[in-house]
Amino acid sequence: MKLAEAESTMQKTVEATLRSFNTIRTGRANASLLDKVMVDYYGSPTPLKSLANINTPDSSTITVQPYDRNTLNLIEKSISLSDVGLTPNNDGSLIRLNIPPLTSDRRKEFVKLAAKYAEEGRVAIRSIRRDAIDSIRKQEKNGELSEDESRDRQDDLQKLTNKYIAKIDDLLAEKEKDITTV
Repeated sequence: MKLAEAESTMQKTVEATLRSFNTIRTGRANASLLDKVMVDYYGSPTPLKSLANINTPDSSTITVQPYDRNTLNLIEKSISLSDVGLTPNNDGSLIRLNIPPLTSDRRKEFVKLAAKYAEEGRVAIRSIRRDAIDSIRKQEKNGELSEDESRDRQDDLQKLTNKYIAKIDDLLAEKEKDITTV
C-alpha cells in the first residue's frame, strides 16, 4: 500500500465519520437525520432520499414529500421503525416530523453516540495504518526497500495517521458543541 493510497482511504474514513455525525440530532431540524432511513420499496431496501423530497421549513420541522403518493405509508412505516426517534405525522400528501427540544439526558446520550462514531473512525484509520505498515515491512523483507527507507515511510505514515485522527477529533469537538448548545 502506497502512502497516497493510505491517505485517500483515511480521507474517506473521515468523510464516513462525518456522515455518521450528521445522523445525530442536535435539537435543530436537519434533512441528513433521515440519511440512514431505508424504505422497503417493491421488495428492495431503497434510501428515503431517492423516494421523496426532504425539506426543513423551520428549525423544528422536517417535511417528507414522496415523489409517488403510493409510497407515503411505506415511508411513514420506515421512519417509525428506524432509530431516528421521531414520530411521523401523515396528512395524506406529505409527512411532517416535529423535532422536540432535547433534554439534557438526551444530549448526553447523543454526545456518547458521537464519541462512539469518532472512536470507530479512529479505529478504522489505525487499521489502515497497520495494513500499510505490514505492506512496507513486506517490501523491506523482500529487499525492495532499505531499512532506512522503510523507517522513513513508516514515520511518514504515522504523521499521516496523526493528522487524520486529529481531523476526527476536531469534527467530534464541533459535533459535541452542536449537541450541547441549547
